[in-house]
Amino acid sequence: MVCQCGMVKMSSGKWWMCIDYTNLNKVCTKDMYPLLSIDRLVDGAANHMILTFLYAYYGYNQISIPPRDKIETIFMTTDSNFCYEVISFNLKNVGATYQRLMDKVFKGLMAETSNCI
Repeated sequence: MVCQCGMVKMSSGKWWMCIDYTNLNKVCTKDMYPLLSIDRLVDGAANHMILTFLYAYYGYNQISIPPRDKIETIFMTTDSNFCYEVISFNLKNVGATYQRLMDKVFKGLMAETSNCI
């Protein structure tokens, strides 16, 4: 399955390449992994001596795609075909995949905050 791509001019004047994964997302099963409330995580850090902030804005772009799945992200240009090496923001289950990784990273802290509301 090859996805459509095109360039879109952003309000900042910069150009952004957009890839339409509509067809791929239609055939993917929804990952129902629960997303954590960020408030619970922040509240759980309240009694710790050191506090830092994770810059997670580009977090999705740091998760590698397994080699067997890279072919699903193929897109064409006039010069060649390409595929993603890392997860693209507009893939269907990227939120659940990212949350699963954050659960591993913050495993100790999450256990301490599991009873917070």
